[in-house]
Amino acid sequence: MRGRTRCGRSACPRSCGRSNGSTPFDSTRLEALVGNLEDVAFSVVRQASKLSLSSILRKSNETELKQAKLLNAVNAVRDIERELVRISTSRPQWTSLILAVDSRVDKTLAILRPQALTDYRALLAALGWPPSLSSPDTENDKYSQIPNPLVLMNEENKEKYSQSFLALCALQHVQANREVRQCQIAAATLASAGSKYSDRTACLDSGLWAIDELVHPVASRMEYHFAKWSEQPEFIFTLVYKITKDFMDGVDDILQPLIDHARLAGLSAKESWVTGMVKMLVGYLERQIFPALVTSNQDQDTAGKHEVESSWLHLNDLMISFDKKMQLLADSGIQKIASLSEGLSRSLSIFSIYSEHPDWLQIWASVELSSAQDKLKSEMEDETGWSCSDSHDQLGHMENSIKFLLTTREDYKAPPVSEFVVKTALSMIERGRALPNRGMQIHYNRSSSVKFLNHFFIVLRDRCEALQLSNMALEDQSLSKASCAINAARYCENVLREWDADTTFLDIGTQGSLFTDEISFLVKLGTNYLEQILSAILLEFEDLSWEYVQNIGSWSGQAVLDQILDEESAGVSPGFVSGLDVLTDRTTKLKLHLNSKDFLDLWRSIAEGLDYFIYSSIRWGEVNFSDTGVIQLRVDTKALLHIFRPFCLRPEAFLPFLSESLRLLTMKKSDAQYLLEILTDDTSDSCLKNQGLHHVNGRQAANILRSRKFGG
Repeated sequence: MRGRTRCGRSACPRSCGRSNGSTPFDSTRLEALVGNLEDVAFSVVRQASKLSLSSILRKSNETELKQAKLLNAVNAVRDIERELVRISTSRPQWTSLILAVDSRVDKTLAILRPQALTDYRALLAALGWPPSLSSPDTENDKYSQIPNPLVLMNEENKEKYSQSFLALCALQHVQANREVRQCQIAAATLASAGSKYSDRTACLDSGLWAIDELVHPVASRMEYHFAKWSEQPEFIFTLVYKITKDFMDGVDDILQPLIDHARLAGLSAKESWVTGMVKMLVGYLERQIFPALVTSNQDQDTAGKHEVESSWLHLNDLMISFDKKMQLLADSGIQKIASLSEGLSRSLSIFSIYSEHPDWLQIWASVELSSAQDKLKSEMEDETGWSCSDSHDQLGHMENSIKFLLTTREDYKAPPVSEFVVKTALSMIERGRALPNRGMQIHYNRSSSVKFLNHFFIVLRDRCEALQLSNMALEDQSLSKASCAINAARYCENVLREWDADTTFLDIGTQGSLFTDEISFLVKLGTNYLEQILSAILLEFEDLSWEYVQNIGSWSGQAVLDQILDEESAGVSPGFVSGLDVLTDRTTKLKLHLNSKDFLDLWRSIAEGLDYFIYSSIRWGEVNFSDTGVIQLRVDTKALLHIFRPFCLRPEAFLPFLSESLRLLTMKKSDAQYLLEILTDDTSDSCLKNQGLHHVNGRQAANILRSRKFGG
């Protein structure tokens, strides 16, 4: 027998079996297994030249003998693998021996696989595969039913095909297991060197050879029709789906039992068939369709830009629809298994075409972005799209119950353009989900939907900056526009937070969020312009009321006999009226235009700002509040509180300094003198807290009491 002793070879396992003086390893069995494999492979190749295509389907001992020899080779590879696994476990230092054996086995398999595939193809051709594809009626989108030669086989031919199919599957099985082991060794080697290994599936073929060989001849006939439809790619997708579906039942009925018999755990004939057809279409698109689109995109002028973008978007929409339908075919009637112990891959997404061509992915994202921005430009040119008026909240009707659970655009009083932006961005994100891995989805979204959102957010900022809220009077139009921009920012912020909280978005996020920077930008934008509105309103009120607040406490008049009656009939100080009128107008308009959450924070901040401004402007300890002065201050304070009462039952809580100052000023003379004596002796605030005063401190309270002039 040829090759029984090979000690003279440079790659001889026997010569590689010693390591650092350890006990020699008996490599006779391993040497015999490798020799037997090489002899069988030589015999298979030599016998192949004697078989003619016409003899394949006839009863032939030579055909059966050849199948038996191929299975013997497969068994020899299995035995070699068991020995190599045992050696790698018990003698991990014998890497030279393992590499030498692997080299010889790989060379042998490189001869066996092409021969096995050639024999399998010849058998398929003898069985009438591929069938003749009738030309489709493209106008009516109809395709005639195509007979499946696999289903039409007689029992004798079915047996021949089964044996050939099983032999090819067995060969692929052992080769896949070898690749898994070799990948594990590579991973361990890189790990010991401090490097990271990406993914063992990178070492493995995708698909089942026996089914891929069914696809290849069908593809060659389909491409005859594809060539006529370069400008109508929808027909290409329709034909591929039709052929895949027509042969699905036959593939499942004939091939799935063979796959199960071959013990290819977790493999589905349907899924492998779909994978092969998708790979075929990916290859055609990669060669014929996308290069033409890329060239057109590079050479486009302004006039042809829209046409190229439309073609690209149309193609991707077809791919998305096709991907979903093919996945349904692959999954139909089978239970998905989480992992494949045999190392064979799952069905393929047609969007894997972008994995090998990241520049095409970037073009797609740019086209999506350009198309979305063009549509947004048209939306923004219509000023009605920026209107945030709420028909349900009429001016003059102030409800005490304000809605704070905001979800919809209407709840936020955001302009319609903001909803258009959100829906457009979501549409881009949804299309990007078709991409097969997280990294590609992140890249696509960063280059499309995120850029689109950022573009709109910059527009919001520019609209607010153009109003120059801090440098001009707050007219109705500026308040309305600023409120709409803030509402749009808040609505978009809420939507982005909801997307981040949605588990379906976690796969496309970076460190848990895809929109971290965008949310921060919106938060800052809303806060900044609310602060500008607040500052402008306070400054406006201060300008109108400055003379009034400077004279508080300087009023004089006669004591009145009936204080309550006089207080009810007394009018607001003339110098205070204009400020109150403007404040009423501003808060009313803000209530109408601004979303309820921000309005709540804003009016409270306005009240607190006015409280501090008026209180700090009074020269406590220097002025003398007569009875008349106290009454006038109470009347004016009530007028101020009246502005905020539609928004809150107790607005006094948001003007604490004025409220507590009035409590001190309206104390009885004896109580006021007693409290002042205590505060003079004890500067602690405990006595004030006992009186329900929690904001003014002891020093401030003493100054307020000293400003009280009794009896006039």
